[in-house]
Amino acid sequence: MNESRRNMLKNLMGGAAAISATPLLTSFDISDDKTSSQLKGNINHSACRWCYNSIPLEEFCAAAKKIGLKGIDLVGPKDWPTLKKYGLYSSMCNGAEINLVDGFNDKQFHDTLVKNYTEYIPEMKKEGYKKVICFSGSRRGKDDETGLINCVEGLKKILPVAEKHDVMVVMELLNSKVDHKDYQCDKSVWGIELVNRVGSEHFALLYDIYHMQIDEGDVIRTIKDNHKYFVHYHTGGVPGRHEIDESQELYYPAIMKAILDTGYNGFVAQEFIPSKEDKDLQLTALAQGVKICDV
Repeated sequence: MNESRRNMLKNLMGGAAAISATPLLTSFDISDDKTSSQLKGNINHSACRWCYNSIPLEEFCAAAKKIGLKGIDLVGPKDWPTLKKYGLYSSMCNGAEINLVDGFNDKQFHDTLVKNYTEYIPEMKKEGYKKVICFSGSRRGKDDETGLINCVEGLKKILPVAEKHDVMVVMELLNSKVDHKDYQCDKSVWGIELVNRVGSEHFALLYDIYHMQIDEGDVIRTIKDNHKYFVHYHTGGVPGRHEIDESQELYYPAIMKAILDTGYNGFVAQEFIPSKEDKDLQLTALAQGVKICDV
C-alpha cells in the first residue's frame, strides 16, 4: 500500500477511532444521533443481520439506527416488526430460499422453491419491501449450461408473481474457492448470462464484493461495465471476511465511488464477520465499516 493511500484510509478511519475511545454503551445510545448525522448521505447503508446474531435484535436495531444504517439485510417476516419499530427497512429479505446449496439449478428443488417464493412475495408487498434473495445452489456435477437451463426454468415459474407485486428476485454471487465449495453462480459472467436468459426486469444479481474479489477480482471494472445487472451490494474484507480496514486488500472508498458513479441509489450492506467477540467492539467495527464506505 503506498503512503498516500495509507493516509487516506487513516483519515477515513479517524471517526471510528473517536468512537472506540468513548465508552461504547453510551456511544450507541439511540437518543444521540450525532454519528448518523455525520454521514454524507450518498450511500444507503445496511448490514447483514447474521453477522451480528450474538446481539439481540432490538439492541442491534437501536445501534444500527445510531450508526446511520437505513436498512438491515437478510431478515425474515418474524423480525420485520422490530425493524419497523426502529425505522429500519428490510433491504434484502430472506427466508423463501431453502438454503445456499439447494437452489434453482436443480429441478428436484423447484416445487419447494416455487411454493416458498409465491407465498412469500405477496407478504413482502404488504410490508412495502422490494427485494428477496435467491441462490443457484451447488453444481453437484452439473455443467454451466445445465445449471443455466434449470435456473431459467425454475425462476420463470415465480417471476409472474414477482412482476405482479413489483418485487425483485435477486441471485447472490458467491465464491466457490473458499467459502461455498461447488456453488454454481460463482462468476459474474455466469450470473449475467442467467439474467439475460430470464429476460425479466424483476430478476437481477447481488454483487458481493468480497466473494467476487476471491473468485474473479477486477472488481471496479466489473461493476462499471455490468452495473445494470447488479441491484444490491455486499462488503467484506479479503482475505478472511473480517473488517474492511487496513488489514485486508480491498480499497473500499474507491469501490464505493465506482458504484456511485454508475448512478446506483440502492443499498450497500456490510457483510463482514467481526473479528471480536465483544458486542460493543463489533458495533464499533460496523460503524468503522460504514465510515469507510461513506464516500
